[in-house]
Amino acid sequence: MRALFVLKKTFGVSKNNVNRALKKLREGGPEAFFQRKPGGRKGHVLKPQVLEQAQSLLDHGFTRHDVARELDVKLDTLRKAINDGRLREREPVETAKEGTDKSSRSAVDAAAAKGMGTACTRVVERACAAAGEGEAQVRFEPCLDVPKAGVLCAVPALLANGILEGAEKLLGKISGYYTIFQILLVLAFMTLCRIKTVERLRENPPGEFGKLLGLDRIPEARCLREKMDALSEANAAEIWAAHLSRHWMESEPEAAGTLYVDGHVRVYHGKLTKLPRRYVTRQRLCLRGTTDYWVNDAIGRPFFLIEKPIDPGLIQVIEHEIVPQLLKEVPNQPDEKAFEADAHLCRFVLVFDREGYSPDFFARMWRKKLGPQQLFMDRCKVLFFSLEQAVDNGVYCFSVK
Repeated sequence: MRALFVLKKTFGVSKNNVNRALKKLREGGPEAFFQRKPGGRKGHVLKPQVLEQAQSLLDHGFTRHDVARELDVKLDTLRKAINDGRLREREPVETAKEGTDKSSRSAVDAAAAKGMGTACTRVVERACAAAGEGEAQVRFEPCLDVPKAGVLCAVPALLANGILEGAEKLLGKISGYYTIFQILLVLAFMTLCRIKTVERLRENPPGEFGKLLGLDRIPEARCLREKMDALSEANAAEIWAAHLSRHWMESEPEAAGTLYVDGHVRVYHGKLTKLPRRYVTRQRLCLRGTTDYWVNDAIGRPFFLIEKPIDPGLIQVIEHEIVPQLLKEVPNQPDEKAFEADAHLCRFVLVFDREGYSPDFFARMWRKKLGPQQLFMDRCKVLFFSLEQAVDNGVYCFSVK
């Protein structure tokens, strides 16, 4: 009695409630406190019609939140109905993984090494190509965990820049399993993946890299070098590069109106010849190498380059090689009538750094010179803001008129 009095005074529990709880504990154990009585209180919100609608939505894959929002009921009310068994959620179906993962592909590629070679899984196609009766067919397969797959996002940009423009007609012919387009895409993907040499390509799994091209694998390093040599026979690579340059100029002639000229030293580490030494800014040393003069458009695309093992200087290269070539290739140049109508009209503008600064050079570009190779000089005009700005900025430009 003393205990019941303490319970009632401390917790506000009556004697009858304590007796009922003791009886339930003795008869059913602790589980009896969590069992719901059958035929208990029915819900007033989820009527039979609403329950039918809710069950239909759940069967169609709707979530609890979506069903509660659709029927305008509380989420907690819907949850209680599911726990009571009045509603049933659709059991989640475990969907099988679509495509192979990297581990399974690696096992298959390794097993193929016992036959034709690592990752050579398209045996029939390769046998037909070896007999001269076919070539590799691009066939993409569902794959997971493919390394460097992000380069596929750059394919539209590569095509827009004309990576395949005129390649089949101008480049050399190759035979075998791989086509010209596939070799060019391999080289483009190598550039995007910062793989600078063909030998470094050996560090990448050939089968995984081949999945980016829709092939079983990429060519081996020696095979790729042989294909590159075949494509560049008889200066075919230079001819194709010139064709691409004209294609870029014709596609966006406004970008060819301003051209940037700059020279870069390419260090030579071989022993076949002793090239002249020149100062390399990055290493602050005089090293053997060649100088490449790049001509880029206003948005940075390279039009062409001129390689000089013996460097005569930027002024000589611009005057005797770059300007004559640009006069032939830059599209939409004004004619004589346009020049007569507008004295300030120019053909194009060249921009270069302080290495090309020379008052004598600017004067030669201004005046007409004798000789058949200097006839174009009478319509060249030098433009810069002021002498102080030119010296401070170290950048000079002249417009060829």
